[in-house]
Amino acid sequence: MKKIRDYFLLIKPSLSILVVFSSVISYLLAPKVVEFEWKMVGLLFAGGMLVTGSANAINQTKEKDTDAVMKRTRNRPVAAGRMTQEEGWTFAIITGVAGLFILGYFFNWLSAGLAAFSLFLYGFIYTPLKKVNSMAVFAGAFPGALPCLIGWAAGNDQLTAGGWILFTIQFLWQFPHFWAIAWVAHKDYSAAGFKLLPSTSGPTKFTAIQTVVYSLVLFPVSLLPFYIGMCRFEEIKGMICLGLVILCNVFMVMRSFTLYRRMDVSSARKVMFGSYIYLAVVLLAYLLSKA
Repeated sequence: MKKIRDYFLLIKPSLSILVVFSSVISYLLAPKVVEFEWKMVGLLFAGGMLVTGSANAINQTKEKDTDAVMKRTRNRPVAAGRMTQEEGWTFAIITGVAGLFILGYFFNWLSAGLAAFSLFLYGFIYTPLKKVNSMAVFAGAFPGALPCLIGWAAGNDQLTAGGWILFTIQFLWQFPHFWAIAWVAHKDYSAAGFKLLPSTSGPTKFTAIQTVVYSLVLFPVSLLPFYIGMCRFEEIKGMICLGLVILCNVFMVMRSFTLYRRMDVSSARKVMFGSYIYLAVVLLAYLLSKA
């Protein structure tokens, strides 16, 4: 049972579920998906969890030594020595291949190809880049946003404007989200040699203003699904959903601005948790107002 639990931890379930959630919502938003089919949603969820779990397993296996020096990660199975790096790699290969097969066989090979690209970017570009330069956050935002394109491609069989808009929303969202995490865990990350904040001096006004800027840019982009007709806003339900999206953006901008004013860990933590709420509510609002 302990071994099973360790394999479960290797997937990073809470992070993986959030990633797959955005993929499933994007799939359901695709124009060709006109009915909710539990079987297809379940298969997409399973394929996405396996691919995301593979990426996280690669991350933990490659970062064994750095995870061991950070308080928040030292109990991970590979870092703690409960699992060998060989076991981590084996698990990553098996889950990755299985997940890509599910996406390719049951949906299309476009979605599988995008998932494979995302897996490569996360495991072999973003992961090693974290110790080199803060541009790692920019590089990591691509695999972080690709689940939207993967879901859209799985449901639509091609990449169209709606999928790219969802990708852009999740791409921009990651900057205030991840910089808030890096602010809260700055001491841990610095001890491990990670360079994740935009300022080399750590949590500074420059970092905080960048968070505000990206939150502001995210605001108009998040309204594009209504502008292009992907989501309705004429009816009462659509107007409520549009209102929710606007309120979520105001909420995100205000939390980012509070971080800029106060410059403390508490405010950064509020941006971090607020960003989770933002993404979940906005994506569900899109789904409820689907044209």
